Amino acid sequence: QVQLVESGGGLVQAGDSLRLSCAASASGRTFSIYTMGWFRQTPGKEREFVAAIRWSTLNTYYADSVKGRFTISRDNAKKMVYLQMNSLKPEDTAVYYCALCSSYHSGSDKSEYPYDYWGQGTQVSVSS
Repeated sequence: QVQLVESGGGLVQAGDSLRLSCAASASGRTFSIYTMGWFRQTPGKEREFVAAIRWSTLNTYYADSVKGRFTISRDNAKKMVYLQMNSLKPEDTAVYYCALCSSYHSGSDKSEYPYDYWGQGTQVSVSS
């Protein structure tokens, strides 16, 4: 079982920046990472894709709504993934979830289905 713990959320003003972090661990056991991603959800809406990174190739994928403002990166040694969020907008307000896909899949990294493990989420609130 892999545990994911997000941190870095908070309340900021429009135009500000935040950096989210997600730490992956498995009680000392080794585990594989194929892709890690960030999703977000607001009340009454479905969870939506934000960004993803392929662990070995470092290929990155972004939702159109965040492209050019958000950057996903990872630290393999620490088994962490980050989401640098710049030029935040009120519509970025949501609970942000970290997700991990542990094995190869032929589907889209922008879909929830390849991801085996999910974090508890961290709240990001952007005021206008």
